[in-house]
Amino acid sequence: MFIVKDYSLAVLLCFITMLCWGSWGNTQKMASKNWRFELFYWDYVIGMVLLSLISALTLGSFGDGGRSFLADIQQADNSNMISAIIGGIVFNAGNILLSASISIAGMAVAFPVGVGIALVLGVIINYLASQNGDPIFLFGGVSLVVIAIILNALAYKTNKAGTSNNKSSKGLWLAIIAGILMAFFYRFIAASMDLENFNSPELGKMTPYTAFFVFSIGVLLSNLLFNTLLIKKPFIGEPTNYKAYFSGSIRNHMTGIMGGIIWGIGNALNLMAAGKAGAAISYGLGQGATLVAALWGVFIWKEFKSSQPAVNGKLALMFLFFVLGIGLIIIAGS
Repeated sequence: MFIVKDYSLAVLLCFITMLCWGSWGNTQKMASKNWRFELFYWDYVIGMVLLSLISALTLGSFGDGGRSFLADIQQADNSNMISAIIGGIVFNAGNILLSASISIAGMAVAFPVGVGIALVLGVIINYLASQNGDPIFLFGGVSLVVIAIILNALAYKTNKAGTSNNKSSKGLWLAIIAGILMAFFYRFIAASMDLENFNSPELGKMTPYTAFFVFSIGVLLSNLLFNTLLIKKPFIGEPTNYKAYFSGSIRNHMTGIMGGIIWGIGNALNLMAAGKAGAAISYGLGQGATLVAALWGVFIWKEFKSSQPAVNGKLALMFLFFVLGIGLIIIAGS
């Protein structure tokens, strides 16, 4: 299988992860206005599973190092497979809430708040499990990200001042709960792999390619429950049904599948980089996706259009603190 052997390459892959994880939400925004996020999300999950299988059968099966995908999945311990599946279930619960938040509050709020919280808690959780990187720089970077999250929430609150409803606060709360859940999924995947030696992984442990595929199966299985419940009892709007899903246009279905593929590419590269950069740094850099998504939301989708000068000032500071925080996280690993 392909193995990352250089820290600089690991950082580059994490930057690509950042772009992918911060950009998949655009596909949800690109779907037609009458295409519910609950229906979009099924195609998103299908796209993720397809990408995980493709990466396992290609990069995960060719090369001299490690174990090929088929050999690896056959020797994997049940406990490690269950760990990756649990990671998929936890991720799916959080990501569904994040998707709901995007549909209500927009990318410029859902990602910085939801994924920002996931970054902070996730880095702490993964560092405690595997202490890789300089803790001063690492947690200094995390602290700056916390400030950026607070600034984003304040900007959103100021921008929505006077626009009544509980809809806005619901979007914010969904993002917060999503962030807490998503902070834990990476640890379950990391625990199923031998992060110390991808070249000759411990028996029973999985390679990153196999772990990603098993993780995606956990996402798929849990979606049968989670998304079916949401289709019948959505956070906002009227209930929909699977008849509406199968009546959807090819364009809407392909948009969702593309969203899952984009996220999956980022996840595959991030897990590949974790062996060299360590789980905490790899995860933290990948979740710099918050910055990318905020840029999309502010400058492309104009989610803060015609906002007050005070709001624009908070957004500018938010971007600054995110950039500085991500920079310190990179230094922590070097």
